[in-house]
Amino acid sequence: MPLASSQRRAIISAIIGNAFEWYDFVVFGFLSVVIARHFFPDTNPTVSLLLTTATFGSAFLVRPIGGILLGIYADRHGRKAALSLVILMMTISSAAMALTPDYHSIGIAAPVIVVLARLLQGLSAGGEFGSATSMLIEYAPANRRGFYGSWQNFGQFLAAVVAAIMGALVTRYLPSGTLDSWGWRIPFLFGMLIGPVGFYIRTRLDEAPAYVRAQEETPRSALAMLALVWREHQRALWIAFGLVVASSVAQYVLNVYLPVYSVQQLKLPVSAPFTVLIVTGSLRMLLIPLFGQLSDRIGRKPVLGVSMALYVLTIYPLFVWLVAAPSLTRLFATEVVFAVLMAAALGPASTALAELFPTQVRATGLSISYNLATTLFGGFSPFLVTWLISVTGDRMMPAYFVTAAMVVGLFALWPMREGASRDSAEGVEARKELPLSR
Repeated sequence: MPLASSQRRAIISAIIGNAFEWYDFVVFGFLSVVIARHFFPDTNPTVSLLLTTATFGSAFLVRPIGGILLGIYADRHGRKAALSLVILMMTISSAAMALTPDYHSIGIAAPVIVVLARLLQGLSAGGEFGSATSMLIEYAPANRRGFYGSWQNFGQFLAAVVAAIMGALVTRYLPSGTLDSWGWRIPFLFGMLIGPVGFYIRTRLDEAPAYVRAQEETPRSALAMLALVWREHQRALWIAFGLVVASSVAQYVLNVYLPVYSVQQLKLPVSAPFTVLIVTGSLRMLLIPLFGQLSDRIGRKPVLGVSMALYVLTIYPLFVWLVAAPSLTRLFATEVVFAVLMAAALGPASTALAELFPTQVRATGLSISYNLATTLFGGFSPFLVTWLISVTGDRMMPAYFVTAAMVVGLFALWPMREGASRDSAEGVEARKELPLSR
């Protein structure tokens, strides 16, 4: 069924903003080895890399703050206002990352600016998921929420693919001296171009009818909003928290950390993981909406449960096979399996989380649970895995880490009820009010 123009704008807005957010994060992770030399020089390369991955993780320290503030802002003042503010903050952060001179030029000011840029990025990212997911779900007809919500995670892997392409281009076609001196800035400069486009699209959005109706029941103060979420939706917060632990650890270990792991631990060429990520990221991106549609037919819980269970069963033997004889072929085969499983987990994930909360507190509830889980177990995953490998010498640490996260996700999924009936009238009314083509 063709989409109304307002629905198309909502989807495009969510994709662009989410892609912009994750593009910046992924590029920073991919180029962390180069960034470490420029902003955190140290005689010990491991210490330098740890400082850089800690800076990457520092953005996640403020994500819960950004999530609370911007989630409440989105519930009280509208998805449009929150999403426009978020992308403006992202653009400023990316510009600072792209244009800041390195440590050898301005000394200690360089890493300070980089850390501040990461913190601003973290604040803005804290409000992105809850606001954008809420808007997508509220525009969706009741029987297509899984499909609509899947575009949120589609945007994440669009960003991963574009970031991998940029990483492959600069590492393969720029001389090593050029890459090290200024070429690493090109992906960040490219990211800056996304911001103004996304800002323009988001300022032209209309609020979904479901949100407009729910505003009458939205608490007027921030404290009242937080009290309502904690008092009446505590169970939903814990379920969402556990599910996000599983998905965020898998993404950050198996995607963002992969280039560093492949080069440092598996001794593969620096360009090898980018080639793998371009192909497997594209596969994830294409499969996510299909698994979202599948969840509309058979439910969110079966799709999520099977995908996480298969993760637990396959990740250890695949890593044993990869570490035993590292090669581009084995890395590619391993990542193809993970691409399918991750798409299955992420296709229905955004919708499943959104359906845990009613419209009037949806952005707040989503932002709190999502950002706390991502902060504690997602953003610092590359740092923790790097540290654990350096301490133990065990290159199987990524497999252990992701397996533990998936077990947490399965425990969280167990008490979750299918949420399609929550606010079901919201979807029905949205279908009536939005002029879908016949």
